[in-house]
Amino acid sequence: MPNVQTEQFLSIPDNSHLNSSVNTDPLAPQPPPMPVPGQDSLRPPVWPIPARDPVWTGWDVLQIAALALLAILGMQAAVLFVTKEFIYPRIPLRDLVQKPILAIVAQLIAYLLVAQFMVMLVEGKYHVRFGQAIRWNWPASRAWLFLAIGVATVVLDFLSRFLPMPKSTPFEEFFERPLDAYLISIFAITLGPLMEELFFRGFLYPLIARRLGAVWGVLLTALPFALMHSVQYGNAWSAVLVIFLVGVVLTTVRAVTNSVASGLLVHVSYNATLMLLAALATDGFRHMEQGVLFAR
Repeated sequence: MPNVQTEQFLSIPDNSHLNSSVNTDPLAPQPPPMPVPGQDSLRPPVWPIPARDPVWTGWDVLQIAALALLAILGMQAAVLFVTKEFIYPRIPLRDLVQKPILAIVAQLIAYLLVAQFMVMLVEGKYHVRFGQAIRWNWPASRAWLFLAIGVATVVLDFLSRFLPMPKSTPFEEFFERPLDAYLISIFAITLGPLMEELFFRGFLYPLIARRLGAVWGVLLTALPFALMHSVQYGNAWSAVLVIFLVGVVLTTVRAVTNSVASGLLVHVSYNATLMLLAALATDGFRHMEQGVLFAR
């Protein structure tokens, strides 16, 4: 009499040929799951996991940097032209250049253009959700920890007490009036650090780390971050050194946590603490000769 279990085993069809073409590479993008009958067919699509981290190239990052530079310069020229022609025609152009509100408006428009390009590049060209691709990863319950790290990072600013620092910097010229100082402070703890974190820690760091490793990724991301701010502080090497060390802290947080949002919290907290201390030390930004700011 035939064995029942043997008959059941022999009756199972051999479907191994159906899986012969399946890609077993764990890093390869997987197709979205088949829809289940009865579910809403209009739900958002399932975004594939990037086949590599990051999905963009060095050329893409250079395009972002070039667009940011051209957008900032172009918007500054456009805002100055409109202001000179239609709002303050009697004020000399050299005086308009020193108005912080005009610089903020120009940089705001430029940053919005750059941010839109970043999203279009990632989602339009590489078909990956923007937040997933840059590793936004909001820290949720640990947000307080990164805010505390930002406050502690202010200790680096005390290096300026032992280094040859310039008596005044171009950045401080925007703090001649308390109202202007408060406007700059708001920008320095909102859109400014957000865009810097998106570019340096979101786009640039993973590109360098993929090729050279995390250590070089941290150092080579902090360097252009510091050099970008050098003009604001009169190209003083001591000021650039302080900002470089701040950049090392920010990029290390990004590398360890795999979260751009965590670095943003540190950045915002650092800038906010510096601005608060400066406001207290200068009687509400009325006596800026008291010290040098290293915010942003």
